[in-house]
Amino acid sequence: MALPAKKITVAPAVLEPLLYEQVAEKIERLIETEVLRAGDRVPSVRQMSGEQRVSVSTVFQAYFLLENKGLIEARPQSGFYVRRPLQALPPETVQRSMPAGKATTVEVGDLVAEFYASARNPKLVPLGTASASLALLPVKRLNRALHRATKNSAAVMDYAMPAGSEVLRRQIARRAMTWGGLLSADDVLITNGCLDAINLCLRAVAKPGDTIAVESPVYYGILQAIESLGMKALEVSTYPQQGVCIEELEHLLKKHPVKACLFITNFSNPQGSLMPDEKKKYLVEMLAGRGIPLIEDDVYGDLAFDAARPKAAKAFDKEGLVLLCSSFSKTLAPGYRVGWVAAGRFAAQVERLKFMTTVTTAVLPQLAIAEVLESGGYDRHLRGLRHAFASQVQLATEAVCKYFPAGTKVSRPKGGFVLWVELPKKVRSLELYRKALAEKISIAPGVVFSAQRKYENFIRLSCGSQWSEKTERAMQTLGKLAAEQF
Repeated sequence: MALPAKKITVAPAVLEPLLYEQVAEKIERLIETEVLRAGDRVPSVRQMSGEQRVSVSTVFQAYFLLENKGLIEARPQSGFYVRRPLQALPPETVQRSMPAGKATTVEVGDLVAEFYASARNPKLVPLGTASASLALLPVKRLNRALHRATKNSAAVMDYAMPAGSEVLRRQIARRAMTWGGLLSADDVLITNGCLDAINLCLRAVAKPGDTIAVESPVYYGILQAIESLGMKALEVSTYPQQGVCIEELEHLLKKHPVKACLFITNFSNPQGSLMPDEKKKYLVEMLAGRGIPLIEDDVYGDLAFDAARPKAAKAFDKEGLVLLCSSFSKTLAPGYRVGWVAAGRFAAQVERLKFMTTVTTAVLPQLAIAEVLESGGYDRHLRGLRHAFASQVQLATEAVCKYFPAGTKVSRPKGGFVLWVELPKKVRSLELYRKALAEKISIAPGVVFSAQRKYENFIRLSCGSQWSEKTERAMQTLGKLAAEQF
């Protein structure tokens, strides 16, 4: 008689933490026990490598893990620091915008020129223009890339093709997967910044006198482009969290001969709104059904505060009617003026228009940016930049809640680096803007974000510069100046 088989119990394997996880755990304990506090510099990569007797790459892996957990942040050319914990703040309070539903001739150029000229004064606390501080950008890396490009290629002295550097276009096409798209280098045209791309797209799809639907409030650069081309702006109501009100847009399309729509779907300027993917898909399909092109400005798309890069509306484009515009001005080098467009069925027309106006784009900046993208360091840089912007937006929001008059409302963006602030009705943003200039503070008055001169009691604050005691004092001063208008 056969003996019954014995049951053998196998103890589950206990997986030892990987080496980089062990290093990360040690730093995490130092943060939990407040040995390392918010704002403290974490031991350098080389120091940690020596102390723990592990490779530099192991420490980098550990620090990337801590970055993804939101415990530390990389500061360009400075190292890693313990992140300031995000405080719970009042809920979203800025309400849906309600512009008049009519096409308007745009006349904002003079006011924007005045604002921009004053905002570029280096002596001012820079809360006006939406630019990232150079301290947050990889300046040395770009300078090295420029030097290598000059040394290794005689082509930098010659005219480039109108489409731009093939190396850069290929890198941009590779990154299309991050926003849910699929492009080839031939689909991409390099431009002189994002606004140049937008101007070319407007000229490709419309003519003077035509009506362009825009979100409200709308970035003043878009209004300037429409004004310069003799077109009209039809402002569409928006929700501060989700962007354009699709229902109102559909209603307006029945009443007005809209030639194209021009929206920032990811972290709009000035509200910071993020259109959900299902809403983007519906928008693209709805416009395609009417044969209306969508010019999409995605210049802030890489700047989500969390790890998930949102899709572009272009990801849902099956008809070639979405003209996607972007640039590297907000993430790498504002002074290089390197932008790009994937114009779908309008690509040949956009390239022809570029050749007729600017012919080409400077070669050297294109090659420098292409090298940064190709080296693989861009994503690491973006992680640090996103964390820095998230922290700066948080600090600015807290300062608004602390120093501004009762009844002030503030947007709650999930990416980008601007805040949209609604002040009590009695406050006039133009008056506040001019008084702030006298105190050496630059802000953007709300009236430049509407062709209808709405938003008189709103201001936009840029959080692109590193927070400091000087910034904190400037916010306190702004609050006092606003309160003086009561």
